[in-house]
Amino acid sequence: MSEPKGLRLLVGYSPDDRGEDALALAALVARTAKAAVTVANVHPPAWPARGPASVDAEWVAYLREQSQAAVARAAARLAELKVPERNVTLVVHTHRGSGRGLLEVAGQAGADLIVAGSAPRGRRGRIAIGSTADQLLHGSPVPVLLAPRGYAEEAPQRFERLTVAYWRRRDVEVPLTAATGLAASLGLSVRLLTLVLRPAGLTGKFRGAEEVVRRQCAQAERDLEHAAGLVGPGLEVETEIAVGSGTAKTLGGVGLLPGEVLACMSSHDGPLRKVFLGESSGKIVRAAGCPVLVLPRGPRGPGPDRDRADRS
Repeated sequence: MSEPKGLRLLVGYSPDDRGEDALALAALVARTAKAAVTVANVHPPAWPARGPASVDAEWVAYLREQSQAAVARAAARLAELKVPERNVTLVVHTHRGSGRGLLEVAGQAGADLIVAGSAPRGRRGRIAIGSTADQLLHGSPVPVLLAPRGYAEEAPQRFERLTVAYWRRRDVEVPLTAATGLAASLGLSVRLLTLVLRPAGLTGKFRGAEEVVRRQCAQAERDLEHAAGLVGPGLEVETEIAVGSGTAKTLGGVGLLPGEVLACMSSHDGPLRKVFLGESSGKIVRAAGCPVLVLPRGPRGPGPDRDRADRS
């Protein structure tokens, strides 16, 4: 079981609504797990320009000044959210890509978890993946926790449960251990959830389609029983199977607590020990009505490869 005091967070902050959402989520994690928080604002380098070097230097100074003001604002907000000042570190970093810049800061800070907000164009209460999150979700070596749009205004007082969207495959042990380790740090129970999707289109109308679903549910029950046995001691574990048509509709029918966090695994096609958002995990992220934790892919282990979700 993870030691709560060891958790180190990195929150990517910009002085806008998505930055406030990320701060609210990071503050809740930090208060619950007594975690250290690094707040980073990434600004672009100066563009190559003709003319006196002083012009370029002035632009660089302006960009840095704006970033320093942003992280100072974030620090003040974290203080309002009851995160001790001694646990907060502020970082201003230069990189052309904000997400890639955050990954550099994460490595320097030894972060265990990166927290980011939703793109501003997204639906309220849902997660939209912008350029920053996209870079994080296609290469982070540590889990990425995403806040839905508007989370800062409706953040719960406490977390209540971690639900893991689960499908059995050869490399599942490492991400499952990462998810349950975070649950232990936050003092949460764990729900293992498998979505069984009915055949779509004409396939769903053929005789025997319901028998296919029945067999999938039976297999899911066995897989969930196996997964529950992998969860470390001391954690309360429940399992659930949701049957429906389409990822978004099926997930929408699953009950979520006000303090729910949903975890999903990276695509089996992505690089080892990195976050890589696949087609099915991307659907889960966009359909969830709560914060979503995206877990890095683990190394292949023994056992059958049932990577059905990323092929659906």
